[in-house]
Amino acid sequence: MGRLAILAGGGNLPRRLAALCPDAVQITFKGVTHGLGGSAQEQSYEKMGALFAALKSQGVSEVVMAGAMSRPDLDPAAFDDTMKALAPRLMAAMSQGDDALLRLVIAIFEEQGFAVRGAHEIDPSLTAAAGCLSGNALDARARADADRAIDILTALGPLDVGQGAVVENGLCLGIETLQGTDALLGFVANTPKHLRKGGGVFVKAPKRGQDLRVDMPTIGPDTVKAAASSGLSGIVLAARSVILLEREETLKCAEAHGITLIAQEI
Repeated sequence: MGRLAILAGGGNLPRRLAALCPDAVQITFKGVTHGLGGSAQEQSYEKMGALFAALKSQGVSEVVMAGAMSRPDLDPAAFDDTMKALAPRLMAAMSQGDDALLRLVIAIFEEQGFAVRGAHEIDPSLTAAAGCLSGNALDARARADADRAIDILTALGPLDVGQGAVVENGLCLGIETLQGTDALLGFVANTPKHLRKGGGVFVKAPKRGQDLRVDMPTIGPDTVKAAASSGLSGIVLAARSVILLEREETLKCAEAHGITLIAQEI
């Protein structure tokens, strides 16, 4: 087996994996904020040939994509020959949903001979087994809200939309779209009071058939705080399919805000 390379985006996850795998090659991308140290090697999205060559020269056989990465603004004038060849496929995929684009990215790395691994494969403790992680079991109304949110996500999955939904008293208050979880919960928080009944449940789960090696749904302490600020009473995660960042802090935050946090099979 060769070396692992961590392709780092934003947030704490790349740093966590780097601590677990100190021999891994650390790669960052121009224009992407990251928390890795000075040993990280900066590459450019426009020069994928240079990236592949750098990885191979260092004996890399496996890559893990970790951390938040927004869709880049690409400069075609800066493309190297490899990127020029890939551009038509990438541009077509970028006009579709995230899952279509990420599946193509995985395929491109595999075509180059790299095995793509998920962060949860390297650190299984990132996800949670089924069970109540914080607070009490959901009451009947909250349970019905969670089931309704799951039904909504299941229906939207084939359209490559949504890793999260909020339902309160049977009514959908929001669906996660390209803008992400923070935007969803902010939207819910701004819902006029006369439309709210109190409580509500946020469900976070991957899309049906989603490749969990990249863009696995993630929550952390900030998610819990945002849910509390949005007036929600519960968060339901797909067991073993959602990354729980800063687990101890996240659970403490849930307890402090009275948020029930449950992992279940979805």
